[in-house]
Amino acid sequence: MTRSDELRALAQRVADALPPEVVEVVVTGSVSRGLADELSDVEMLVVTEEQVSLDRAFELAAAAGLEERDTWGDPSTPTRRVFGYLDGVTVETIWWSREHAEAHYGGPGADQALLHGIPLRTSGLLARWQEQLAVYPDELAAERIEKAAERWGGYAPAALVTIARPDCALARMEWLVDSAQLAIVFALNRERQPTAKRLAANVGPLAIRPERVAERIEEALAEQDPRTALRLMAQLQLDAVNLAPSGPNVDRARTWLAEGLEMLR
Repeated sequence: MTRSDELRALAQRVADALPPEVVEVVVTGSVSRGLADELSDVEMLVVTEEQVSLDRAFELAAAAGLEERDTWGDPSTPTRRVFGYLDGVTVETIWWSREHAEAHYGGPGADQALLHGIPLRTSGLLARWQEQLAVYPDELAAERIEKAAERWGGYAPAALVTIARPDCALARMEWLVDSAQLAIVFALNRERQPTAKRLAANVGPLAIRPERVAERIEEALAEQDPRTALRLMAQLQLDAVNLAPSGPNVDRARTWLAEGLEMLR
């Protein structure tokens, strides 16, 4: 039995212990993709007929056997988050009402997780969502490409030089990490974007991508010289936007990144 099998069986125990008001339970993440290892946790979406309070989510998690429970994230949103431990394994549960789930299953992040999710209890919601998510329309790709390209432009390219200063390490790392997002590349390939974990494995099969994209991101983030790090990332992202179709933000990003590169040379 693989580690993914072991963790899926543990997740099933949690699902089986939940009451009938829970209409859908989906295990996601590395467990659903068969990639779990000894460091992996269990990630689950729990859908209830009506929205539950955070206190109620805690009660249900406790009844399902989760110990040392806590929560994270913004408690003012409709999403409830409860994590705990079962047999020493971290279990993270996301609680959505059916109404909220129907409105947000296709959002960035949720779409990729649910597309590869495995139902542990179902009323047919996941199968319908996955049928919808299997289609990646051109309009969605164009929207996500243009949205991703917004970050490169609208202010002077000389700003890249200012964050190369020795006392700007935090601002520089923020820019590098933000620029390392691969929304454009995944949208070009009509693929739902995964998390940043296992980057090389996720981008390796993509047909449309800059050369050595994962390796170049790692090199830029590990580079000790500030100007070199910024130049490596800017060149990678210029290569990415050059693969994209023209649009207001894409065209602006091409010009902005090219000008920024010249200033960093």
